[in-house]
Amino acid sequence: MRALSKLLLSLVVLTPIVQAAPPAPATNHPILGIWRLALPELHCVETYRFRGDGTTLVTSKEEISESEYRIPDQPSKNGFYKLEDRIVKDNGKQDCSGEIIKVGTKATNFLRFHPSGALFLMCSDETMEACIGPFERVEGEEA
Repeated sequence: MRALSKLLLSLVVLTPIVQAAPPAPATNHPILGIWRLALPELHCVETYRFRGDGTTLVTSKEEISESEYRIPDQPSKNGFYKLEDRIVKDNGKQDCSGEIIKVGTKATNFLRFHPSGALFLMCSDETMEACIGPFERVEGEEA
């Protein structure tokens, strides 16, 4: 009985600490997989691994970070997917642009996929006016 009381107390205490996992994207979502962004002007390449459990692993120069992301199953009427991302782990080293990203940083971007599914652009809004890319799909590797 005493062990049961301790277990119940620990569950009550720990419950607020546990955060819900991000919703997983559809298994056929175009974002799933490994993507590379070449930044020739910075002599650098970033690699993004979008996993089916709603998490990413990103490498950018010396930085290695993990995040949780949310993305709808279908694009908006304008053809963009709204990507919401929150950094949950980071090694504290500089990325390709020389920045150090802090854990907890949130970002919202809008993705536009090429009809081939092999490329996408990441934009600041649902226009093509402020975008980076193309991100190129890496074939033959597991995310």
